[in-house]
Amino acid sequence: MLNNPIKRGAVALLSLGAAAGLCWGVWSYGYGQALSQVAGRAESDLALASDRLVTELQRYQMAAVLMSGHPGLAALHTGGDRARADRLLLETTDKTGALTAIYLDTDGVVLASAFGEAPAGLAQSRYFERALHGALGSAYGWDLGFGQRTYVYAAPSFATDGSVQGVLIVAVDIDDLEEDWGGSNPAVFFRDGDARIFLTNRSELLGWRRTERGMAPPAGLPRLITSQQMFGVEIWQQSLSPYVPTVALHLEKAIPVIDMTGEVLLDTAPARSIANLQAAAAAALCLFFGALLSWATARRRALAEANVELEARVHARTEDLTEANTQLRREVSERLEAEAALKRAQDELVQAGKLSALGQMSAGISHELNQPLMAIQQYAENGEAFLARGKPEKAGANLGRIGDLAGRAARIIKNLRAFARNESEPMGRVDLIAVIDTAVELTEARLRGDGVTLDWQRPEGPVYALGGEVRLGQVFVNLINNAADAMAGQPDKQIVIRLDADAELRVLVQDSGPGIADPEKVFEPFYSTKEVGGGMGLGLSISYGLVQSFGGNIRGTNTEHGALFTVELEYWREEAAA
Repeated sequence: MLNNPIKRGAVALLSLGAAAGLCWGVWSYGYGQALSQVAGRAESDLALASDRLVTELQRYQMAAVLMSGHPGLAALHTGGDRARADRLLLETTDKTGALTAIYLDTDGVVLASAFGEAPAGLAQSRYFERALHGALGSAYGWDLGFGQRTYVYAAPSFATDGSVQGVLIVAVDIDDLEEDWGGSNPAVFFRDGDARIFLTNRSELLGWRRTERGMAPPAGLPRLITSQQMFGVEIWQQSLSPYVPTVALHLEKAIPVIDMTGEVLLDTAPARSIANLQAAAAAALCLFFGALLSWATARRRALAEANVELEARVHARTEDLTEANTQLRREVSERLEAEAALKRAQDELVQAGKLSALGQMSAGISHELNQPLMAIQQYAENGEAFLARGKPEKAGANLGRIGDLAGRAARIIKNLRAFARNESEPMGRVDLIAVIDTAVELTEARLRGDGVTLDWQRPEGPVYALGGEVRLGQVFVNLINNAADAMAGQPDKQIVIRLDADAELRVLVQDSGPGIADPEKVFEPFYSTKEVGGGMGLGLSISYGLVQSFGGNIRGTNTEHGALFTVELEYWREEAAA
């Protein structure tokens, strides 16, 4: 925490210095990158200008080479018509734009000329001497005898024996070349061997001479150029002309083909603008983050003060919260105990429902067990008699019947034990067909004793549902017993069970009784239309809770032929089990 104003002022000054250094670094880096792009553009522009100049001069060079061997000029050495040769050269200059064209013999005598007169001293020039040796001669200068800046080509004319018999001189007007690209951007100029600007698209630069310290103007004019290296490139500051950038990137390139050096001056203002924008952006970011930091510091100071006050208030309320938390823990513990007790009561209620159903079916089950036991006793006595009489095959048949009856009794006892036990296994895959078969077997004796016809069209193959085998069996036992109770006193007693295993899995249990008196209350606990002592009214309520625990639903409705209960279950799938 900087509570001391002097410390805060020192930190502010250091922050401003760091921001200024960062802005300068951003400006320098951005300016250097932008200058490298300007240098690339300058190099490209200079290359284009150089190629253009070389191409223009080579056009005259080719004209000199091609015309030097023209038959009209060669005929002059054997008394040919000079007037015709003059017209030929004049036509050539008109078509090519050359300044003039002159044909001389090896002694320097003018044999033909485009404009009649020829400068003196041509035979003593170096380009003429070079042409006499069979090579192409060239030269340029401010005054080569033509009264202006010219570029001259001298092409040899060869006789039939291969010797040089004449020289064709073609002079190029530099002023005409400059007119085509004068004033174009960027500023480009070409220096001659004396380091003077010989050709340029800025006429005010003609005659300037390049020195070690920059550029020297013609006599009588002050020096106007300073040069410095910056970021690996050369920067000129000058006031040569309003048409030349004040601060420009300078680049030069040697052009040995025409024996000149090309130079270009490209404005650096765009590079400075980019660097200034980047530095301004950096400064804006520094100001933004500085303001944000200042605001955050002030807010942190305010929050610290508020935190001290808050801690005092929190400490004052800690005891109240601790006491309230203790009371809440006690209430949660009591609620958990109540939920556990409720769960135990529900389990006991389900078990009581099972035992109640077993009590209702006890007489029929006893009869079902007593009948095979008596038959077993009878077949055993008969088997003993057959063995005494020496008839083992009939005794074996009786033993087989005894085995079948014992298996039937064992199956009845197994179903009773499974129905009566408390199921603790989690929900899983249950064969719905097998569950309904077990419920039918458990209620078969009671239905037969009450004269009830059960129509259960068993589908082929298993149908798997999500649930618990014992609890689901209790649901169907309750539904069958409830249907049998509802049809007491009816002349026609019939129960129909159907399985609908299409898109949804449903089991329909319909009876031929009087129907449901109040369908909206049929699943409420202790709701019953039976006489006193006929039941607790919990069977359908328990069944409703069990089906709901499986993620299904059960509903009861009235039809024209009695009550219809529909049990909706979920198909067993891996995701359903999860």
